[in-house]
This record gives sequence, structure tokens and C-alpha cells, in this order.
Amino acid sequence: MRIGVPRESASGQTLVAATATTAARLQKLGYDVVVERGAGEGADVPDAAYTAEGVRVGEAEEVWASDVVVKVDAPTEAEIAQLRPGATVVGMLAPARSPELVQRLSDARVTALAMDAVPRISRAQSMDVLSSMANVAGYRAVVEAAHAFGRQFTGQVTAAGKIPPARVFVVGAGVAGLAAIGAANSMGAIVRAFDVRPEVAEQVESMGAEFVRVEMEQEVSSDGYAKEMTAEQEAATAAMYDEEARNADIVITTALIPGRPAPVLVRAETVAGMKNGSVIVDMAAANGGNCELTQRDQRVVTDNLVTILGYTDLAGRLAAQTSQLYGTNIVNLMTLLTPEKDGELRLDLDDVVQRGLTVVRAGEVMWPPPPVQVSAAPAATPEPAATAAPEPAAPKPPPDPRRKYYAAGLGAVLFALAAAYAPPDFLAHITVFVLAVFVGYYVISNVAHALHTPLMAETNAISGIILVGGILQVGNENIAVSLLAVVAVLVASINIFGGFLVTLRMLQMFRKG
Repeated sequence: MRIGVPRESASGQTLVAATATTAARLQKLGYDVVVERGAGEGADVPDAAYTAEGVRVGEAEEVWASDVVVKVDAPTEAEIAQLRPGATVVGMLAPARSPELVQRLSDARVTALAMDAVPRISRAQSMDVLSSMANVAGYRAVVEAAHAFGRQFTGQVTAAGKIPPARVFVVGAGVAGLAAIGAANSMGAIVRAFDVRPEVAEQVESMGAEFVRVEMEQEVSSDGYAKEMTAEQEAATAAMYDEEARNADIVITTALIPGRPAPVLVRAETVAGMKNGSVIVDMAAANGGNCELTQRDQRVVTDNLVTILGYTDLAGRLAAQTSQLYGTNIVNLMTLLTPEKDGELRLDLDDVVQRGLTVVRAGEVMWPPPPVQVSAAPAATPEPAATAAPEPAAPKPPPDPRRKYYAAGLGAVLFALAAAYAPPDFLAHITVFVLAVFVGYYVISNVAHALHTPLMAETNAISGIILVGGILQVGNENIAVSLLAVVAVLVASINIFGGFLVTLRMLQMFRKG
């Protein structure tokens, strides 16, 4: 079978569905690949690069006559007319928002696979173009915000005065939101983020941001996407959005609901109360925008000098990298559809991944697919079958409050006896030992996790002192002292050498090459 890679017809589209590298990988699956002349120019992939990889470069007519046509954007009506009956077209079709497109593809009697409908399950991650493109777009959103902001993100103390760090508020902690958080944090900004899914709080904090919590009823997502908020949730979050946006220098919104217009989260009155020079990057602009004043693909500057960016081509502004990622997603999909690697596409609708992205099959509309549960919530424990209620157990008597006093008194008596019959220097040694235990416990238990590595070096030094002391006592005439010294030498040696090995391994994580 032949795979055709056409040049994208949308104005300003710089991406290509297959780079020279990924096209060559498609050929290794047994397919004959032909790329339309000039298809990769916007992504810095000239025709010569395809030819160098052994991939044919041809004209549009040959490409559209292929058995499989791989695109980035959905095909236009004119492009659908060029598809032959029985062909397969692959691209980002947005079937939930494009019922007319689905019907046209059905009328053309083709098979249509939507790359943006890949189920969000672990096995399908390598084909998830939404994650691939959102990752790049989230990073680019911070770059665009920094350019429009016109100030540095990181704080500094200079001879000319103190420069405070920029404050960034990210709405939505999906792939794009997490990428934006990581980029803004690496540039030195103070980052805060919010998401209606409570399970992402740990991910946000692991990226170096502070998760904003709102007192409201939140439920764990069942499909990996945020759900539409209830009226109570909207009321609870509205005040938080207003406060966070007014305090931030940069607001990046990524909130989307599959198959629905983007929810409006930042109102006009909130924008009016933001600081002069603030920036809003609305990554949901393609679906209407999370900001009330967003205009698709436009840069809007309000009366109070707040810049609102509604760009929908953020991923395309890093075309070479995004095309490579998208092309790799296509290769992974075709690898799944070509189990024998013989250049023959086999669509198995019993596979949840293939069924999930199949919009039309040989003219038959297959959208929407059956729901796929990918809940992040722990599985509910099945309730045991109803049985006769057992008789309630007799309540346990409360512990005797005098028991701890008895134990303390017994300890004091034993200590007094030991002090009376032990050698004269025993009392001094046991006092130092007890104090060391108490001081060590309270010091170590209050050390922050970030300081455990330098603390390990300190404990190595302490173990070194123990090792020296044990060596000095190994030859003691008292056999008990000698045995304790041997044990001390053994344990301290394990501590020292083990500590240095762990430290060395941690240092290697920060070395390049």
C-alpha cells in the first residue's frame, strides 16, 4: 500500500505529517511513501532531505490517490473529493466538533482515523498527538508571554535595586499546563496553578509550582480530562480566579472540555483589575477562549495595557520539533495497524485504541466510540454480601493512665541500680549517650527533605568518628567491650561506604554526558 503525505493547505500551517526521518520509518513497515513537493518546507524539511532518506517526492495528484493519506489538519471539502473510495485518511479531525466533516467523509466512502481522538490510556500514549503538541504549545506559551511581558522572569538583587520575580498563574494542569509550569519555573518565576481535578496537585507541586486549593467538592476524573464544573464549583472558583489573576503578572489558561466550547474563566472586570503590563496567554482560543476578551489568533491590548494573546498556532511556531513528534505518533499508529510489517493496513475494531480513533470505516459512521474508563481514582472495594449482623464486640477498657508512671518509676529504679554498681565513669557515658539520642532524634526529624543529601555527608563524618573509636577499643582486655567495638566498626563501615556510594550515584544524575 502507498502512503501519501500532502502539503497542508491551511493558511499559515507550518507542520508536516511526516518528516524525512519518520517517512523512512514508515517505509520500513513495508509501505511505499510519497511526499508532496514542498510539503516539509515550513518545518525546515526540504525535499532533498526526503530524497536522501530514500523517500519519493511527487505531485499532489499522486499523493491524494494513495491508499493512505496522512495529514495534520482535517481535509477540506476539495481534498476529500480527491480521495479515492476505500482510501484511509489520518489526521486531526476533531469529530466531536465537526459533524459536517464526519458526514462528508462518510459520503466519500473512505475510512477516517482521528489522531486527536486517541484514548488517553497508557498503551496509547505513544500515539497521543494532543499530548505531543500540547507539550510544545505549553512551552511556547511561556516564551510568547515573556516576549509580550518585556521583563525578565527571575528576581535579582543588584546595585541599582531589587528586581522581584514575575508571578505566573496557570489555569489547568494537563500536558500543556504542566509544560508551561515547568518552563516558567525554570525561568525563575513564582508559579501558582489550579485545576479542578484534585489528583493533579502532586504533579503541579513536583514541577516546582504551588497548587491553589479551593474549598469545594471535587471529584477524580474518570477519563483523564477535566469535567464541566457545576454551578457551585463555578461560584467557588470565580473569586479565586479573580484574585489570582489580579496578583499575577502572567496568566496562562489551558482549560478545555472535550466536545464543548472552552469555559470562560477570566472575566472582563478581572482583566480591568489586572496590573499594567500583565499578559494573558489563552491556549483555549481555538475553542472560544477562557478569557472573555480573547480574540482568536489576535493580540489584544486593553485600556489598562493588559496584553491578551489568542494564538492558536503555538505548536506550529516550533514547527520542526512538533512535526517530528507528530510524525513519530503517526509511525507508532501505523506500527499498530501493520502488525506483520508487510505494508498492509489492518484495522481491528476489537482493539480499544483503534476503535477509539475510528471515525468512519468504509463509509460507515463509527463516531462516537464506546467510552473508555481511565479513572485515576482507586478501584472501589466490592462490598461483601449481606450477612447476619454479628453481635457488637464488648468495648475495650481504656488503658490505665497510671501505666506510664509505673514504667517511668521502674526505669528510674533500674538506672539507679546500674549507677550504684557500675564503674565510676558509667554515669558520664550513659548521660552523654542519652542526650545524644534525644538531640539526634529531634535534629534529624526536623531536617527538610531537600537537605538529606548534605545531611548524609555529615552522618558519614559521624560514622567515621565511631569507626575510629571502635578500632581503638578492638584490643580491649574486656571481651564484651572488644565485641561491641567489632560490631561498631562493622556498622560504621557499612554506613560510610554505603553513604558514599549513594552520594556518588546522586551526583552522577547531575552530570552531562
